[in-house]
Amino acid sequence: MNKKRLFVACIVALILMLSACSSKETAKPSDDAASKDTGIEKKEVDDNPRFAYTFPLTGKGTDEALASRAVAVMVNNAPEARPQSGLHKADIVYEVLAEGKITRLLAVFQSEEPDAIGPVRSARDYYVRLSNGFDAIYVFHGWSPSAQAMLTSGNIDSLNGLYYDGTLFKRANFRKAPHNSYITYENIMKESKKKKFELKQEIPAFSFLKEDEVTAIEGDPASTVTVSYGDHYKVKYRYQSEKGTYLRYVNNEQTVDRETEIPIELENVLVVGANHQVIDSAGRRNINLESGGDAILFQQGKSQEINWKNENGRIIPVKDGAEVPFVPGKTWVNLVPSSDLDPNVSWE
Repeated sequence: MNKKRLFVACIVALILMLSACSSKETAKPSDDAASKDTGIEKKEVDDNPRFAYTFPLTGKGTDEALASRAVAVMVNNAPEARPQSGLHKADIVYEVLAEGKITRLLAVFQSEEPDAIGPVRSARDYYVRLSNGFDAIYVFHGWSPSAQAMLTSGNIDSLNGLYYDGTLFKRANFRKAPHNSYITYENIMKESKKKKFELKQEIPAFSFLKEDEVTAIEGDPASTVTVSYGDHYKVKYRYQSEKGTYLRYVNNEQTVDRETEIPIELENVLVVGANHQVIDSAGRRNINLESGGDAILFQQGKSQEINWKNENGRIIPVKDGAEVPFVPGKTWVNLVPSSDLDPNVSWE
């Protein structure tokens, strides 16, 4: 081989070598590998090119592939406990009667992590079942006999303030017991790691509307929604057309975060009628979360009279047998006795 041919061969070899190195450096994991076991749905590129993933309980976009396990906290809703802390960061909140006309809140967190949460209150078996629908870490302070039986079965990851009073759970000096037990998200994670709870898992997603479907929602006008549980628990939602969200009020006082005064804003309000039965002299209840029934869904200033079903432990809105999608965002679910759905729920 003459010198000219040798020189050309060397140049070609050098180019091939550099090309191979460049390919290795720019190679990226596949989308399937990046999204494996994340708990966040991988979005189609054409669906929303701004984000690669959606949070499963809000349908909101995110660029983060890693997702946390859901955490469900029992939050006190007595007048003495308001305003509460952390509710503005909950993906979904369930408001359900405890004893008498008192409601308590089960706040489910997954896409956001609040600093403080509370006041934390005691468990009832139906709140536990709602939490189990998300396989959430269940956080509470005290329990009823039926809830105690469920939570000591060994099958539910939970943190009980009875065993951590003054350590993980702190007593606030600005409120009186039992309305002053608080916990931080940091302490929930710290003790969950210590107990070796699973903190990363795949979370089944709710069904959500696409952006162009949101504006096409049909229904009767519902700019003001009222749900009445009793004298101290008259809930009202007022629609903000400019933002597409409902603001929440109790006895005409707006629901805001205690520390930041950030208001609760909801894209979806779901009112569910379920059979309630008082089972003891203390007024404790059994609530049928299995059989389904009538429901009303409020979105975009409109109402839809639909049904609900239990699907793997979750309350799912349905119509004509098909799941009704939520608007991407936060959701508040008001459970009421089936007999109260008509007389105690109104809108205009």
